[in-house]
Amino acid sequence: MRLVIAKCSVDYAGRLSAHLPLATRLLLLKADGSVLVHSDSLSYKPLNWMSPPCTLTVMQPDDEQAEAGVVELWRVAQAKTADLLVISIHEILHDSAHELGIDPGLQKDGVEAHLQKLLAEQIELLGDGHRLVRREYMTAIGPVDILATDAGGASVAVEIKRRGDIDGVEQLTRYLELMNRDPLLAPVTGVFAAQEIKPQARTLAQDRGIRCLLLDYDAMRGLDDADSRLF
Repeated sequence: MRLVIAKCSVDYAGRLSAHLPLATRLLLLKADGSVLVHSDSLSYKPLNWMSPPCTLTVMQPDDEQAEAGVVELWRVAQAKTADLLVISIHEILHDSAHELGIDPGLQKDGVEAHLQKLLAEQIELLGDGHRLVRREYMTAIGPVDILATDAGGASVAVEIKRRGDIDGVEQLTRYLELMNRDPLLAPVTGVFAAQEIKPQARTLAQDRGIRCLLLDYDAMRGLDDADSRLF
């Protein structure tokens, strides 16, 4: 990855046009070919970007551009569309390259992974007669946390989160849509399991026929002392 801090202006032309006036910004040039323009605000969101595949061509400014203070022109062209990102560099304050290597991908935090293991061991929490088929059941779009069967032998897909929000429900919905196309699995019902489920997520899940299950992490670990509770 190449990191460049530069005084620059940015022009984007494609399905819409956009202009960023002259300011100091962070330019990220990634190994996958993407180019992102960041400011010191908006958290992780870039001001503008070009997704791969794209090509970067460094050009010299014409006389008029040079008189305006431009020292380099970066022309970033999208290979599949006519979209074009032009970065007019006025001054480079920092320029460094770093080899990040192959990323292992996002891994679930310890609590979430442990919840999956505990629920697989205590599959009866899903209901009487449920049986574990396997953890991390792989689909074409990623692994479902748990695949089980209910008392009638029907397939049940379980998505586990520490805090359940709408994104988790959407994720399980995508898994269910795909799994229900498989005649060996269909019909597949869904269970959205979490330590905490936000009201909006619960409403969306219920609207889509997905059952919600609250998980008590301490109780599942055997740390819940019934004698010390008031209720």
